[in-house]
Amino acid sequence: MPVPSSLSPSLAAGIVALTRHYADTVLPLWRAAGWNEALQLPYEALDDRSGRPLAAVRYRAMACARQLFIFSHAGPADAARAEALFASLQRHFGDGNGAWLYSIDAAGQPLDSRRDLYTFAFVVFACAQYHRLSGSAAALELMRRTTELIEQRFADGQGLYLSALAEDFADDGAPVLQNPIMHLTEAYLAAYAIDGDAWYGQRLREMGQALLARFVDPASGCVAELPQGEAGNRIEPGHQFEWFSLVMGAPALFAGSALEAALRRAFVFAQRHGVAAGTLGVSAALAADGALQDATQRIWAQTEFARALAVEGSAQSLGTLALWTERFRSRFLHDGGWHEVLGPGGEVLRADMPSTTPYHLLGAYQALQALIERA
Repeated sequence: MPVPSSLSPSLAAGIVALTRHYADTVLPLWRAAGWNEALQLPYEALDDRSGRPLAAVRYRAMACARQLFIFSHAGPADAARAEALFASLQRHFGDGNGAWLYSIDAAGQPLDSRRDLYTFAFVVFACAQYHRLSGSAAALELMRRTTELIEQRFADGQGLYLSALAEDFADDGAPVLQNPIMHLTEAYLAAYAIDGDAWYGQRLREMGQALLARFVDPASGCVAELPQGEAGNRIEPGHQFEWFSLVMGAPALFAGSALEAALRRAFVFAQRHGVAAGTLGVSAALAADGALQDATQRIWAQTEFARALAVEGSAQSLGTLALWTERFRSRFLHDGGWHEVLGPGGEVLRADMPSTTPYHLLGAYQALQALIERA
């Protein structure tokens, strides 16, 4: 591939290397060893040395939905796998009316029947993506039914949503948390892009205002994991980068908003306090003042940093991104796949490769590839 004139040769080469590793190493893991043919589901995780499935304890609807997303984007040769995942999502986890189980056991029987907002959000997201790429009318209908149920059941009456409910949708005391709201934002953005219903745009603006009021630290602009003022709160740098990419990627909805202004400050704060200068490794958690709380480095946070740098797009960010591609590849990727969690010194802290991680890799690589396409 020729080097784009507006990108440095090192950045262009780094992007090519990352996307090649994804196509040649990551996706094949889930086409073969990672696929449970009997259940027509991806295994939850593979061993990061042998590439063999780890002993199955559960299968989650969210993991199935994330794999539906990645295989929807994998191309015509993988259309049958995407179709199988869409069918399995409904057969194993759905009730036909937009309600979803959290998980099933290794034999395919219900394991955790709670109603989990994070799961519902990923179903909306995956159905929107699958419809966009396949034209499936069934996926569009399922996306709409799930959205209706989210609004009817999970809404907390204050502009946001409870993180979970009992199987019968009764309130069982689960709190409002930022992470499922972030992924619901992602899901509604995907739904808005393919549906065009102005309701999604209005709801997203309202969610942004409620998030700003309840979760955003006025001092730093960061979105905390818990509502402001709650004990045990923390800032996850990876989530600042993820929120930044979502909001900056939807200027028609958020340009000029107070949430956009806050997240621009959060981007700077998270990079200053949560990214190691030498390795560009993103730490897991900070205190509100920027003090390091958890120095472990999870791969998803690294990819969200890269996506945010690409979306921000300044010369400084692209320079950092060129260094990031090199350091990320040498620290987190290997010939058999990837390392899920590293210590700050590069020590491998987990030996599994979850089926959910390619969703983060693909999201980052799409943003990086867009840089080449725009050059």
